[in-house]
Amino acid sequence: MAKVLVGQLLGSEEIQARVRELGNQISKEYAGREVLVVGILKGAFVFCADLMRNLTVQTRLDFMAVSSYGSSTESSGVIRIVKDLEASVEGRHVLLVEDIVDSGLTLRYLREYLEHQQPASLKVCVLLDKPQRRKTQVEVDYTGFTIPDEFIVGYGIDYAEQYRHLPYIGLIGEE
Repeated sequence: MAKVLVGQLLGSEEIQARVRELGNQISKEYAGREVLVVGILKGAFVFCADLMRNLTVQTRLDFMAVSSYGSSTESSGVIRIVKDLEASVEGRHVLLVEDIVDSGLTLRYLREYLEHQQPASLKVCVLLDKPQRRKTQVEVDYTGFTIPDEFIVGYGIDYAEQYRHLPYIGLIGEE
């Protein structure tokens, strides 16, 4: 059976309001410091762009791309860096921006990878958290929304490279 869009979990206005709140909170905590925002491609690019527009502190931007899913809907647990950072994180205040944390495996890998590069600080901001899917504990400093264990798309998040363009978080189900 094909996967199709079956509903909406979070609306565009609700997402934008929460992104503004996160931007305000992060800006207060980083006041007077420059932040290196590290967005994780491809899923977090929309969230990362909107979040940066809501930050009032000096920022620099870089991206990483990792793979742990392949074409499946289930994480393989094997994380591979597809695109590494161009900037050094050593001695910098780093904000890792991710679309979703479910198993926690990818985020744990990314935290450890960046921590080994000796940043001045490292914090994590995720748009969506699915705690029911956790296979390992991982620290998240800023969370947009805690969601149920549903397969979601939209706002940069895809299923088989489809649905990233949606301005909301939609639910995918069987046709």
